[in-house]
Amino acid sequence: MGKSTGFLEYKREVPKDRAPLERIKDWKEFHLELPEAKQQIQGARCMDCGIPYCHSGIMIAGAASGCPIHNLIPEWNDLIYKGLWKEALARLLKTNNFPEFTGRVCPAPCEGSCTVGLNQPQVTIKTNECAIIDRGFKEGWIKPNPPKNRTGKKIAIVGSGPAGLACADELNKAGHSVTVYERENRIGGLLMYGIPNMKLDKIEVVQRRIDFMNAEGIDFLTDIEVGKDLAIETIQSEYDAIVLCGGATKPRDLPVEGRSLDGVYFAIDFLSENTKSLLDSDLKDGKYISAKNKDVIVIGGGDTGTDCVATSIRHGCKNVIQLEIMPKAPLDRAENNPWPQWPKTYKLDYGQEEAQALYGDDPRHYSITTKKIVGNSDGTVKEIHTVEIEWTQDSTGKMIMSEIPGSDKILTADLVLLAMGFLGPDDQLIDQLGLERDNRSNVKAEVGFYQTSIEKIFTAGDMRRGQSLVVWAINEGRGAARACHEYLMDLPK
Repeated sequence: MGKSTGFLEYKREVPKDRAPLERIKDWKEFHLELPEAKQQIQGARCMDCGIPYCHSGIMIAGAASGCPIHNLIPEWNDLIYKGLWKEALARLLKTNNFPEFTGRVCPAPCEGSCTVGLNQPQVTIKTNECAIIDRGFKEGWIKPNPPKNRTGKKIAIVGSGPAGLACADELNKAGHSVTVYERENRIGGLLMYGIPNMKLDKIEVVQRRIDFMNAEGIDFLTDIEVGKDLAIETIQSEYDAIVLCGGATKPRDLPVEGRSLDGVYFAIDFLSENTKSLLDSDLKDGKYISAKNKDVIVIGGGDTGTDCVATSIRHGCKNVIQLEIMPKAPLDRAENNPWPQWPKTYKLDYGQEEAQALYGDDPRHYSITTKKIVGNSDGTVKEIHTVEIEWTQDSTGKMIMSEIPGSDKILTADLVLLAMGFLGPDDQLIDQLGLERDNRSNVKAEVGFYQTSIEKIFTAGDMRRGQSLVVWAINEGRGAARACHEYLMDLPK
């Protein structure tokens, strides 16, 4: 696959991003494209290694190694190199329903397990994928293709995030009639309101796919919360099967003094309200949490925290600091983090790059925990009190956190955003149905079967596995669709 000596002859090259100080003035996507000839050269770097862990999709040391949807990466890298873009698109779409999403927002575990990455910069798998799908849309190769025959079976999918959309897409292709219910006013779930527009354009990319799926025969209903606006019993009586894809929407809270002060918000509320206002009015309606002229503290070092940093900067914040409870990652793989594990190395993501360009430094402060939040006399947040910590291992190998005496600090804050992940799905619908849960409060269903403790009700995505990646949600949605299809085909005619 690719050119067997390509990795020796060509250097890794990814498209340049728009300059940080330019892109923070708007909400447009910041990634640019490589010229076609250069992108083909990047396909040539795939080395016909014979051990392509890039599409293995296995869990090693608690993280994904390789692509969870088993993209045929060496194959379409080779086709790019040969200039066979339409054929590359066909191979890509065999395993991935939405490459335009993963090609933009996936952290690319495929690249972490690329064989070239053993001692050189890995193949640009993510940008190759994005280039294929974007070209497919530009060239008009991707056209609605509704099924010619219908099975007569009706399925309701609750939740329109990546798992729900992937499940709907697969079931529709199998000829079933699919209706997707979404409690928000727009379809897309996490893709629409959980990820900022500068990472994933809502109209040009997300809505384009929704319109495409609708043209293929999938019905989308918004502003309906099943179990509240529409009784679950009604859904159960009207459909042959139900797939719950409600996500893990319960944010992890910070149980410290001062948490209830005005100005302390969950990151998901900050991000979702911003995107709603942006789409509704270009932020003119004021129906969002503004960081303008404020000292912002983001608590949490993951992707959501990065998105909060970037959004705050675009609002025009006075300053932004991001607190991370874990220590700073090394520049290179540690000895206990070998290939093909996900490389736990230091990265300057887009939000931190923007903060560095604007304020002169990476906004992240590592190995810090919050002790309390202090407010003004009017009940608004004024500052947070922190302390540095160190991590050690006990005799069982468990990591233990301890405070460093004398390392207390007080940080000024007008806005505090909690970006510490999610604990599980909302309870209402699960409790109404009396579904069995696992020990992490997720809906219990086995991988490969996806059926809950109630007949004809399936589940997939973060609602089943817990907070995870978009690419895992697509994997789950596809798997649940397969299980649901097999169930429906076994029903009496």
